[in-house]
Amino acid sequence: MAIQSLASYAMPSADSFRINKVGWSLAPERAALLIHDMQDYFVGFYGAESPLVDQLVSNIRKLRAFFKAHGAPVIYTAQPIEQSDQDRGLLNDMWGPGLNAHPDLHKIVAPLAPEADDIVLTKWRYSAFKRSTLAEMMKDMGRDQLAICGVYGHIGCLTTALDAFMQDIKPFVIADAIGDFSREDHLMTLNYVAGRCGMAIGVEDVLAAGKGHAALLTREDIKKQLLSALEVEEAEFDADENLIDYGLDSVQVMMLVTEWRRRGVDVGFEELAKNPTLNGWWEIIDRRLSADVAA
Repeated sequence: MAIQSLASYAMPSADSFRINKVGWSLAPERAALLIHDMQDYFVGFYGAESPLVDQLVSNIRKLRAFFKAHGAPVIYTAQPIEQSDQDRGLLNDMWGPGLNAHPDLHKIVAPLAPEADDIVLTKWRYSAFKRSTLAEMMKDMGRDQLAICGVYGHIGCLTTALDAFMQDIKPFVIADAIGDFSREDHLMTLNYVAGRCGMAIGVEDVLAAGKGHAALLTREDIKKQLLSALEVEEAEFDADENLIDYGLDSVQVMMLVTEWRRRGVDVGFEELAKNPTLNGWWEIIDRRLSADVAA
């Protein structure tokens, strides 16, 4: 009844599953990352030294870093340790008591432990959408894409992808960032998603999606950053006024430069200092963005 021990297997490569039926592009500003059920209990069935788990955790860490760098939300699912028979329902028939019998294994695996700004949803059924506020949360955050990683592929990850699709949220199952009962189950999941409800893509595809998104930095973005840093009301802000006179200091400028470089816009402190106004800075950045697009 309970999950049996799981053997490690070779993580599928991009050429081992079917071509995606749709051609959606993952856009970090429209997406959220879902780290699905990476609790000690579920990961533990692979054993103490599993090459598959090592690769899985490493790839999820890359995804988490990518989404955080792009200001995208990171969401975890985790089953609770106290589930009544009513809460578990038919899960009892299929899998037994689950975490109820192993409350000490409820935590997310240590290398992926949620950070203060992450969201942790209580998981009740296969789909992360069931009895949760995930759909409403994504709508409120203006997100209509969901990147899915974690365990197990053909159970919760696939069901969540199906559920997302039926709520007009585009699911992207990250092919080399999910773990499954077997390679066959893993490939079944990817083939089903690619042909029926979403896209199966690799970690490197996700990382590549961040390149070319420099244009996402807009004049309005910069204005909001400046208003926040200066604690100035928008009605009192003049885009042609010297930002130094508003109180902007060199440390704040360098923080902005670092953030913009992370978003693909390579500007320097010295060139910004020549014309320290919002309009002056936007002229420099807009020119840089146009050159990147042309290239």
